[in-house]
Amino acid sequence: MVVAHQPTVEVVPLTLHIGAEIRGVDLTRALSPEQLEAVRGAFLKWKVIFFRDQNLDHAQHVAMARQFGEPTIGHAVFGHVDGYPEIYSVAKNRTANEKYDAMTVTPWFGWHTDVTAAVNPPCASILRGVTIPPYGGDTFWTNLVAAYLGLSEPMRAFVDRLRGIHAFEPRGDAKEGSAYNERVKRRALKSEHPLVAVHAETGERVLFASPSFLKSLVGFTPRESAKILEILWEHAVRPEYTVRFKWNPGDIAFWDNRSTAHLAPRDIFQSDFDRQLYRITLVGEPLVGVDGRPSKSIEGLPVRSAAEELRMMAAE
Repeated sequence: MVVAHQPTVEVVPLTLHIGAEIRGVDLTRALSPEQLEAVRGAFLKWKVIFFRDQNLDHAQHVAMARQFGEPTIGHAVFGHVDGYPEIYSVAKNRTANEKYDAMTVTPWFGWHTDVTAAVNPPCASILRGVTIPPYGGDTFWTNLVAAYLGLSEPMRAFVDRLRGIHAFEPRGDAKEGSAYNERVKRRALKSEHPLVAVHAETGERVLFASPSFLKSLVGFTPRESAKILEILWEHAVRPEYTVRFKWNPGDIAFWDNRSTAHLAPRDIFQSDFDRQLYRITLVGEPLVGVDGRPSKSIEGLPVRSAAEELRMMAAE
């Protein structure tokens, strides 16, 4: 990519705690050092940033992502787009998001942080909208730093020292022979993370409580664990910590996977509209707790770069 003169970056906040729209940037071109610094600063401050009307193709999406880090394999469990190992297809009816006959729906159902079952969850995700319904199919993000700060002082002191087990597990409510379950069985991932992580760049404390993948708290009985987690999950998705994004074709969402959780509401399945997005994630590091203890792998390998993953697959 050739660096060309581009205008000054404009950052337009969307809510008090999370989300900003970035203007004055053309992501089809390499960003200048000044632009990279401005975008990176907005990313760290606002947790998720949005770029309108970019219309990148796969190659441009990969090139844009490489300016901010090393892309992982598309998805550690669910594969990648043919010819582009860095890209994961987020299609309406993708295998990883099958429609189930029976589900337990709670206020936090579906909220998640990407690939927290790995010992080193991606540090960031970059999602590109291609086929977008005229209405419906929005995405929400919540600020897990603000959620932590919103806890009472005694509760913060309590959760600061806890650890949680994150895993991809076969789903009991899925249909028999579910492709989701079969893929999870082939590449199991399970890790222990601090429930409160210290952000590697900002030093902020993060309530690292991904509802979809955080299965239990270490050292508690199943009922104790479930009740504590329900309190935290309900708190983490309070509306004042969130932003809702209405997609248009060509839009980009770029979020800090270390300090947010996100949700794709299931309203899209109640419509006949199609929805196609593509995601790239960037290689992350194990988390570190308030006590300095890092994340610990229980099962499975770390999330590796796309290049390294392909080399390992070729050697097997």
